[in-house]
Amino acid sequence: MMQLASHNFRSPRHTTHYCEVGPADGPLMIFLHGWPQIGLIWRAQIEAFASEGWRCVAPDMRGYGSSSAPTASNDYALEELVGDMVELHDHLGARPAIWVGHDWGSPVAGALSALHPARSRGVVLISVPYFPHGFALPNLLPLIDRDLYPADQYPDGQWDYYRFYLTHFEQTVGDMDADITATLAALYRPGNPASAGEISPSALLTANGGRYGSAHRALPTAPDPALWPPADFDVLVDAFRQRGFRPANTWYLNDAANIGYLHSAPEGGRLGQPTLFINGDWDPICDINRSRLGEPMQRACEDLSVTNLPAGHWLPLERKAEVAHAMRTWLKTKMLW
Repeated sequence: MMQLASHNFRSPRHTTHYCEVGPADGPLMIFLHGWPQIGLIWRAQIEAFASEGWRCVAPDMRGYGSSSAPTASNDYALEELVGDMVELHDHLGARPAIWVGHDWGSPVAGALSALHPARSRGVVLISVPYFPHGFALPNLLPLIDRDLYPADQYPDGQWDYYRFYLTHFEQTVGDMDADITATLAALYRPGNPASAGEISPSALLTANGGRYGSAHRALPTAPDPALWPPADFDVLVDAFRQRGFRPANTWYLNDAANIGYLHSAPEGGRLGQPTLFINGDWDPICDINRSRLGEPMQRACEDLSVTNLPAGHWLPLERKAEVAHAMRTWLKTKMLW
């Protein structure tokens, strides 16, 4: 097993903590995590690729882990997040990289590749597909499967949780912060094939008065060691005990700014780089095969490959080796290796 090195890069506007592993002269691959994660979610993949000669970097994104966590909501707009990664990329030498994103990391990787194409040799998006006009609630609602989510009963479909974050922000933070360990253990559960085609719990927050209803806290839950290695889960819990969920949840509060930012992308945000999307068959929110969710990505990517894996939303944890294998196959097919 290769040793992960821990670094901090400081600029006048931000501090990014990142893990790095692999030869310094190897081709560069940068892994961007999403909600509610830290860079260590990528341990299996970065160790695998580093052992094969890649220089792998996994930052804690803004508001997470040991990176800066500013207090203003607009400090978590997409333009700021991409700016952090541009500065980090310059610090790493600015060689064109393979950018890999999961969950909210996917919109950051996609936007960076659209707005700074010279920095990107290829893009891997996991779980959340690419939206050239912004991963934002107004762009998600038209793509909902209305056979599963009739508009009169589920106006926001599986994105009701997103709406609830916007309308009950303080409650979402307070409920999740009430028991950090239980919240994270309950969130990180493997996908269930029986859930495919069923109403997602994420569609019921408004009806239930929150993710945890009247309890306003997660039930005590044992973490799943098959997902997070116990030592890494402890690091994750410690990170959220220091910051709470406020910075992480604030990523959801900048729809208008994010849409406006992507309007400045050349060619309407079209991605010319080879792009791989890895989809979870049992993802209750983001699966692209049971709704129109993948259509904007299909139109916006010149060279798109799609791989489906039998898993839920936490693909880098649920299918550690399979995610690396899908990436490896794609890299070789596209002659990026």
